[in-house]
Amino acid sequence: MRKDRAGVLSKAEVLIKALPWLERFHGATVVIKYGGHAMSDEALRHSFAEDVVFLRYAGLKPVIVHGGGPQINAALARAGIESTFTAGLRVTTPEAMEVVRMVLVGQVGRDVVGLVNRHGAFAVGMSGEDANLFTAERKRAVVDGAPVDIGQVGEIVEVQVGAVRALLDDGRIPVVSSIARGDDGEVYNVNADTAAAALAVALDASKLVVLTDVEGLYADWPESDDVIDALTTDELAALLPGLTAGMVPKMEACLHAVRGGVPQAHVLDGRVPHSLLLEIFTDEGIGTMVSPAPPGAPLS
Repeated sequence: MRKDRAGVLSKAEVLIKALPWLERFHGATVVIKYGGHAMSDEALRHSFAEDVVFLRYAGLKPVIVHGGGPQINAALARAGIESTFTAGLRVTTPEAMEVVRMVLVGQVGRDVVGLVNRHGAFAVGMSGEDANLFTAERKRAVVDGAPVDIGQVGEIVEVQVGAVRALLDDGRIPVVSSIARGDDGEVYNVNADTAAAALAVALDASKLVVLTDVEGLYADWPESDDVIDALTTDELAALLPGLTAGMVPKMEACLHAVRGGVPQAHVLDGRVPHSLLLEIFTDEGIGTMVSPAPPGAPLS
C-alpha cells in the first residue's frame, strides 16, 4: 500500500520548523509550574508528561514545581478540617499543615513522578525541605492595611539549588513539592507559583512557564476575553493592582522571575493539549509572555 506522501512531508515540515527553537533552547533550563485543570484531567495529565519527556529528549532541562489545591481541599475535608482563606491565602494550622505536607509530597508529587516515568526513568521527586532547597519565613496576610497571622504559610527567603543542579546534570527531571522549612524549624506551605519563580531565578533558567486554567492574561476582563500576547515587566507591574485574585500570584511570579534575570516568563492555558510544546517550539506561541523592560525605561 502506497504511503501518504503528503502526510509524511507535513510531519517533516513540522520538525524542520522546530529546528531554530531546538538550537536556541538546547541545554536550557525551563521551570514549569504545574497545576490547575492540567493536573486533574486524565488526558491532559498524560499529554503534560509526554511534553516534559519530549523536552528532555530534545536537549532541554525541565524542572517541575507542582501545586495541589484541589487534592489538599479533598484531604482536609476527609479529615474534618475546615478550609479557610484570608487575602487569597490558605490559613494553615498545624493540623492542616500535616495534611498539606502529606498530600503534596506523598501523593501529588509521587503521581507526577509516576506519570513522567512511564516514558523513561527521568523524574525524581523532592520537597523544598530536601537539601534545604527552600528556606522560608512566616508570611502574614494584609487585610484592611493590617497584618494578619495565617499560620504556617511561608515566604521563600533563600534557595539552595545544588541538589536540583546535580539531578539536572545527571539527566533527571526534578519534581518539586512547594513545602519549605524555616530557620526556626517550622515547616511552611508555600505558594507553588511563588516557589517556581524563586527556583527559576536561582537556577538561571531560560524560561518560567506557569500553566493555568485561562488562555492567558486578559486585557479587560470581564468586559473582553482578548488575551495580551506579550508585555514588559513595567507594563505588568502597572496592571497588577487591578487583576483578579486568582491571577495575581501567577503574574507576580512572572514579574519576580523576569526582574530576577529570567529572560522570559509565560502564562499558558494548561487545558490545551501539548501547550508546552506549542509555546516553546512554534513561532506563534500561545498565552501571555512577560519580558524585561527596555534598558533605560523608568521603573514602575
